[in-house]
Amino acid sequence: MEEKLGPIRPRVKGGVMKKNRTTLLVVLWLTLVTVVAGCGLNITDANGEQRRNGTVSRIRDMTERRAAHTATLLPDGRVLIAGGFTGGNTFTSAELFDPAAEVFKAAGNMSVARAGHTATLLSNGKVLIAGGYNGNYLASAELYDPATNRFTPAGAMSAARSGHMATLLQNGKVLLAGGVGVGWTFLASAEVYDPATNTFTPTSDMLAARESHTATLLPNGNVLIAGGHRGRRPSITIYSSAEIYDPQSGRFTAAGDMTVIRHKHEAVLLADGRVLILGGSDQRDGNGAYTSAEIYDPARKTFTATGNMNSPRYKLQGTAVLLSDGRVLVAGGANRAEVFDPSRNTFANAAGDFETLRLFATATRLGNGKVLILGGYHESSAATSNAWLYRA
Repeated sequence: MEEKLGPIRPRVKGGVMKKNRTTLLVVLWLTLVTVVAGCGLNITDANGEQRRNGTVSRIRDMTERRAAHTATLLPDGRVLIAGGFTGGNTFTSAELFDPAAEVFKAAGNMSVARAGHTATLLSNGKVLIAGGYNGNYLASAELYDPATNRFTPAGAMSAARSGHMATLLQNGKVLLAGGVGVGWTFLASAEVYDPATNTFTPTSDMLAARESHTATLLPNGNVLIAGGHRGRRPSITIYSSAEIYDPQSGRFTAAGDMTVIRHKHEAVLLADGRVLILGGSDQRDGNGAYTSAEIYDPARKTFTATGNMNSPRYKLQGTAVLLSDGRVLVAGGANRAEVFDPSRNTFANAAGDFETLRLFATATRLGNGKVLILGGYHESSAATSNAWLYRA
């Protein structure tokens, strides 16, 4: 009897066919990955954002709601947060952020309430708190000592100032320039604080009275002052001009013009010694906020436009931070952060957001490479106590 055979299954052929299909799929996948990578995308991120641009996420809140406050990295890795305002209240209070536990704890109070002041870490580890506004323009200054957790009086400034800029010079002294003073006057004056004598001494005036300007220490020890304004609407004047302060001569000299007028912008020193200038606005304030950015080259003494940000930003002073890899985190002035890559002259959004605009917030790079982002306000609401960490 003839044996009936079952259906013949081409096992060997089928195995080869399956292997060929698998190989083809792998080739197609690798091709896709190559193409996507070449376009600067990361297909592992559901939002189409590169993971290398990092993530912003909420942590525990500060002890107070704050905007126009200061945040200073201390030598021991903690961050001193001082003053600020919410609604009609200005604070004397200060607090400390512990990066190990990621918590905030109350610190001692300043002698007076301050917002729009400056805080500068001195070479001796203390923090100089100077000027500000609390219903009055302040000439007073004080020193915070991390060892004792106390504020003690420093010498008075030569002029009351709020909205000024303070820059630690290479000689350990501090340049304080411009701002607004008594009677809502716009100041061209500048002065230098000497920690050795605990005194402020006037230096020469700037070439223009400026508020909402920036001040950046250059590698050669000079200070670049850029933009800002004098006056109020409708008579406001916003500058494109810049100037250089030379600590050796104590004088300011013209440094050319930016590509556009800017105030309430930000500036940060890049790893190669150039200065990145970000955002700000024209006479329309928030309605005229810029996405534009430019770079000052001290070797050529020129300003050159670079790539645009993804979001318009203003009132972002103190919220751009140089990262350890040479890129720049831009955290303020919008509802999310973005990262500037100087090798490509491009901006890319970080993952996560702040839910609302963050105006007059702060950003501080911690010793562990993370960035602490604090407070600020939205134009239609009070300041917040919210805090975030940026992780690369």
